[in-house]
Amino acid sequence: MFDNAPEGKKYGVMICGHGSRNQNAVGEFAKLAERMRERFPQVPVDYGYLEFANPVIHKSLDALKAKGVNHILAVPGMLFAAGHAKNDIPSVLNTYQAQNRDVIIDYGRELGIDLRMIRAAGARIKEALIASGWKEGDSLHDSMLVVVGRGASDPDANSNVAKVMRMLWEGMGFAWGETAYSGVTFPLVEPALEHVAKLGYKRIVVFPYFLFTGVLVKRIYTQTDAVAEKHPDIEFIKAGYLNDHDLVIDTMVERVREIIEGSNNMNCQMCKYREQVLGFEAEVGLAQESHHHHVEGVGGAPADCPCDGDCDASCRDEAFCAEHGLEWTPVHSHDHSHDHTHDHHHGHDHHHDHSHSHDDHHHHPYPQADHPLGPRTLKKN
Repeated sequence: MFDNAPEGKKYGVMICGHGSRNQNAVGEFAKLAERMRERFPQVPVDYGYLEFANPVIHKSLDALKAKGVNHILAVPGMLFAAGHAKNDIPSVLNTYQAQNRDVIIDYGRELGIDLRMIRAAGARIKEALIASGWKEGDSLHDSMLVVVGRGASDPDANSNVAKVMRMLWEGMGFAWGETAYSGVTFPLVEPALEHVAKLGYKRIVVFPYFLFTGVLVKRIYTQTDAVAEKHPDIEFIKAGYLNDHDLVIDTMVERVREIIEGSNNMNCQMCKYREQVLGFEAEVGLAQESHHHHVEGVGGAPADCPCDGDCDASCRDEAFCAEHGLEWTPVHSHDHSHDHTHDHHHGHDHHHDHSHSHDDHHHHPYPQADHPLGPRTLKKN
C-alpha cells in the first residue's frame, strides 16, 4: 500500500494505546507493534501511550519524525470508540501537529465491529473450551457465554460489546448469552455472573473482550473464581483475551490501509456528542479535550513491587504499600487548579481555569451512576 507514495512523502505508522500499570500488558502492546512492523517492513512503525507507561505518544511521534517521516498514519490500538479514541488521542495528535507543521498526521478508526475480530474472539473461546475437555462438534446447548467488555460512559461503545456477544452467541450456538462490563457502566462482572448462575446451565464461559492483560482482566478472572466457588455444581471456564491473534493484526493492518485509501470514517451515527442519544442528551455538542497530559508516563510498578510486573492495582491501596515498604503515590488522586490554553487542530482556541480530580478525568456525570448493578469500577477482591 506504500509502493505508490508521492515523491517527497515518507510514511510512518503510529499505534496509540492507553497504557497500563501492568507491565505484562505493556509488553503485549509492544509485541503488537512488533507484529505490525513485520507487516510494514517498508515504513517505520512506532507506538506510544496516553498514560501509565512509556513511551508517551508525543515522544514516539518525535521518533518517527527523526527518521524522516513527514506523513504519520496514526491508529488507536483500541477495540471501540469511546472517550480515549474520540477525545484523548485526537487531542494529543492535534496538539502535536499544531507544533510541528512540517508533519501531517492522519488518524484512523478503532478496530470496532469487524468479522475478523469476531472470528478471533471465537477462536479464543474455542481454545478455552477445548482445554476444558470440550470437543469440536459437541453441542453447546448446555452452556452459556458471558462476554465482558471494558465499559465506558459512551453507550454506543457499550452497545458494541453487546453486539459482539450476540454474534458469538448465535455463531457458536451457545444456549444463552449475556454481556457484562469491568467498570463505568452496568452490569458489572460479579452481579452478572450471580445472575446467570441462576439460569441452570451446566457450563458458563467467561470471555474478556480485551486486547491485552492488565489490572481489569486480572480482576475479571478473580471475580469469576469468587462466583464459581459459590456454585461448585457449575463449570466456569475463563477464556483468554484477544492479544495479538493473527486476525487482530489483520484488522489493524486494514485500519492503516483505510487511511491511505481515504475510507477510514469513524461511524458517528450513534455518537452522544453529535446526536440525541437517549439518556445522554446533555452531552450533545460538548467540547472534546484530553486530560491525560497531566499523567503522561506516570505509572508502572516500582522495581521492588511484589507484583513482579503483573499489577492488579494493589499498589493504589495505602495499607498494601505500607505492608510492603512501597511509596504510596496513588495515580489520579490529586486535585489541583491550573490555567492553560489549547490550540486545537479542529479550529478553535479556548482558555480556561478549572479544578478537577483525576479520579474521573473531569468526565461529564454518567446518567446512571446510581444503578444497583454498577457502574463503579470492578471492585478489588
